[in-house]
Amino acid sequence: MSTDRRQQDRELILRARDGDRQAYGDLVRRYQRRVYITALQLTHNHADADDLTQETFIKAFRGLDSFDFRSDFFTWLYRITVNTTLNLLNRAHRTRNVSLDDDAMLSYAVDKLLVGNEDPRRRLEARNLYRKVIEAIDTLKPDLRITLVLYAIQGRSHKEISEIVDCAEGTVAWRISEARRLLRAKLSRTLHGERAPKDGLSRDEKEPFGLP
Repeated sequence: MSTDRRQQDRELILRARDGDRQAYGDLVRRYQRRVYITALQLTHNHADADDLTQETFIKAFRGLDSFDFRSDFFTWLYRITVNTTLNLLNRAHRTRNVSLDDDAMLSYAVDKLLVGNEDPRRRLEARNLYRKVIEAIDTLKPDLRITLVLYAIQGRSHKEISEIVDCAEGTVAWRISEARRLLRAKLSRTLHGERAPKDGLSRDEKEPFGLP
């Protein structure tokens, strides 16, 4: 984050602490989309993502006095978003399946995976794989699911994940390994029972999920 943006955030936070609701509204508008995308990636459900975005900003407002400026404001918001989502999933004991019509979710994943590659056939292959992967991820236990999404989709390191979900790096490594094992078992019939196209995804593109 640029120094100017951090300074702007600092000024808005200090004003919001003094009761300036417009200043906090500016912070919400600045980061609302990023919080929503994070929640959507973790839940694969638009209604849940909307609710979690609202709850995240309510919690952030109530805890604004505890923000110590040692990290970026969004990093702090990000931790609130992830942990609020984990609480939701644990509380509800439910899974969500990504809609086959969820173009925004699938397009985001494909764009991130195939940066600069506009080959329609390659993008279709990636889209079909991601649909299957997301549906399989939704069957994982919440702690495994969140950890794998943070690592494989959002690109967070083991250290970052350990700080976000408040557990040891060794636990993060185990959760990633276990989630990958379960995904492989879930997807093995699908991935090996279909004829792979010649321009299928490379091993490197499947590696974050531990797929063959």
